[in-house]
Amino acid sequence: MTRSRTAMLAALALVAGASGTAFAAHPAAVGATAAPCTVDYQVQNDWGNGFTANVTVTNNGAAKSAWSVKWTYAGDQKVTSGWSAKLSQSGAEVTAANESYNGALPSGGSVSFGFQAGYSGSNAVPAAFTLDGVTCNVDGGPTDPTDPTDPTDPTDPGGPGDRVDNPYAGAKVYVNPEWSALAAAEPGGSRIANEPTGVWLDRTAAIAGVNGGMGLRDHLDAALQQKGTGELVVQLVIYNLPGRDCSALASNGELGPNDLGRYKTEYIDPIAEILADPKYSALRIVTTIEIDSLPNLVTNTGSRATATPQCDTMLANGNYVKGVGYALNKLGDVANVYNYIDAGHHGWIGWDDNFGASADVIRQAAGAEGATVADVHGFITNTANYSALKEQNFALGDQVDGTSVRQSKWVDWNQYVDELSFAQAFRNELVSKGFDSRIGMLIDTSRNGWGGSARPAGPGPTTSVDAYVDGGRFDRRIHPGNWCNQSGAGLGERPQAAPAPGIDAYVWMKPPGESDGASQELPNDEGKGFDRMCDPTYGGNARNGNSPSGALPDAPVSGHWFSAQFQELMRNAYPPLS
Repeated sequence: MTRSRTAMLAALALVAGASGTAFAAHPAAVGATAAPCTVDYQVQNDWGNGFTANVTVTNNGAAKSAWSVKWTYAGDQKVTSGWSAKLSQSGAEVTAANESYNGALPSGGSVSFGFQAGYSGSNAVPAAFTLDGVTCNVDGGPTDPTDPTDPTDPTDPGGPGDRVDNPYAGAKVYVNPEWSALAAAEPGGSRIANEPTGVWLDRTAAIAGVNGGMGLRDHLDAALQQKGTGELVVQLVIYNLPGRDCSALASNGELGPNDLGRYKTEYIDPIAEILADPKYSALRIVTTIEIDSLPNLVTNTGSRATATPQCDTMLANGNYVKGVGYALNKLGDVANVYNYIDAGHHGWIGWDDNFGASADVIRQAAGAEGATVADVHGFITNTANYSALKEQNFALGDQVDGTSVRQSKWVDWNQYVDELSFAQAFRNELVSKGFDSRIGMLIDTSRNGWGGSARPAGPGPTTSVDAYVDGGRFDRRIHPGNWCNQSGAGLGERPQAAPAPGIDAYVWMKPPGESDGASQELPNDEGKGFDRMCDPTYGGNARNGNSPSGALPDAPVSGHWFSAQFQELMRNAYPPLS
């Protein structure tokens, strides 16, 4: 997907028709006067008599505490619903005004909103837009109208700041030397020691390096050495939100629930400064933004049985939404950074009452703290989890004696049974909420292979729907809510680019062999608590159907090397290791 840096460019280009394709924008040429405001209007989906669109407004004038955008349709388009703005229509004129939470629009800042509309005939893009009565997308123009840097020139092919559609396509991916050395030291580990894995920045100290280990600059320097003359992707996990992981303890972080200021100035800002160093401009830097965060605001709050006081706090103070928005904004300003927001997994948000609501929260975060949908290149599912990529021995539409697979204890009315179908469907849902129709998904396959002797060779018996599902499912967990150091798990599909429609890559974002959490309370200086879901003797809670945890024994603190798990992952790999 070609995207331009909205926060660093003087103008965004107007869409050239209803296809949703925008021209790249570049700084105005010498002698031009910057437009007082710019509007990027993009049709996301058009089905012949209706469409969804996303609008991004950039204010190049004085800061505003409230705003109103207007345009007039040439056809009979009628807005029927919207999000992130109060939309009204009088005849052909549409007005979009700020919501209470996004009225602040600083100089150089952007805000995005979206809507759905119906029409008949043609669906031409509006010819002009105003922000508080001032006409946008108009400037003095360069002295040479054919200048390739002219932001209004429709023949402009784009420039070096433009991102590619899929950063993994045609590129190698960085092999973390520290993880590679640990893997190679294990018996049989040399078979996978050269696979690319994510670099986890799970606390502020990780930026400089912990206990003599590699810091962010060290990894980027090593990536330049690995790159050679081709393209190379570096995968970073941005993981240090205030009140991190409010529904669990094993991965609690160093920042308290109200430490948003520290998150910004001590964590995100230094990372952004390093990534913006021109030295690293030739790298494609993929950032996975804050795993296990935003869906918690849907599934683990309020009156739900799975709610926790910590998640209620994060919903009330808004610091998950603000933190993710700030990270997207700051990191999205770096031309060669590709932001992918964590989107949970099918066994977490695949149910009807979680699916759309989670997309709504993610969309809210993508408009917070100066972020826009243009700062989002895609999403990642199954990060550090175990959900099977494809369940081939049963399908959602199957029945046993008239009983649907959805009614089985394992599926439990979920709309999805595996990660690939979920990721593709959630991608469509996110587009319907206003994200670019060209977003791509990543799926973490580092531990979802479920091979070995326990892997079913075919469907289960048809004596009951539970026997049919349990006998045929590849995912051998006791419950899909189990997440800590799962017994019987195996390495999944090896990292690869563009493996399926809508999927940018299968990745190993969680380095195999790094623990999910300690199986007993272990003192540490990383802020990580003891979670009973990592205790193999634990009988469970509401979040896993009060089932045994299924965790391996003798595990170290999360992120530390767990040799026994690494050996089991290799033993149960699918596809098998040669």
